[in-house]
Formats: sequence, C-alpha cells, structure tokens
Amino acid sequence: QVQLVESGGGLVQAGGSLRLSCAVSGRTFSTYNMAWFRQAPGKEREFVATISRISERPTYADSVKGRFTISRDNAKNTVYLQMNNLKLEDTAVYYCGGGSLVTSSRPADYANWGQGTQVTVSS
Repeated sequence: QVQLVESGGGLVQAGGSLRLSCAVSGRTFSTYNMAWFRQAPGKEREFVATISRISERPTYADSVKGRFTISRDNAKNTVYLQMNNLKLEDTAVYYCGGGSLVTSSRPADYANWGQGTQVTVSS
C-alpha cells in the first residue's frame, strides 16, 4: 500500500518562503508522476504543480508560476514544493498526489493522496 506524508507547512508572513516535502512509501515511487494541489476553505481542490517520473516537464498553475518550484528525489522517495514570495491567497491545505499515469492537473487522475499540510500566509 502506498502512503504519502506531507510536511513543512506553517505560518509565514507575506513575501516569505516555505518548503513542503512529501515522503512516499513503496518501492515504485520512481514510476509515479507526482503533483501538488491545494484547497482553501470553501473552495475546490486546485492544481498547483506537477512533475513527471524523471523530473521532466514540470508544470505550474499560472497563479504560482515563477514563485513555486516542484522537484523530486527518487533516491529519497520524496517530492518537494519550494514556495517563494508567498501571498495571502496561497493560504490553503496543500496536498501531495501521486500515482497518475500522466502529468495531469486533474485531481481525479491521482490515485494516492497524503493527509495535507496547512500553509497560512499572514500580512
């Protein structure tokens, strides 16, 4: 059974940075396309970034492009999300998704999810 565990969330002032991590159990991590999504209160889960199995073709939502960077370390079974120049509207629970056959921006394409980590950006 595949498990995903996010960490690294917290409270940060606008303009600050955070680095999220998602540790994935299982020996097949290197075969997964991975992604980050986020969900603010009262809103649907939205796409943030995705990365292919061999770190090609990272793709970002327009709202985070130029500020966030997704990366992965297949030796450590971990995917990261470096978030810089955080804005108030980045406040949400951030979820790691894995197991997609494609690098997709649709939550339904990801079979495995973590429990989420809260990111709160203050003014």
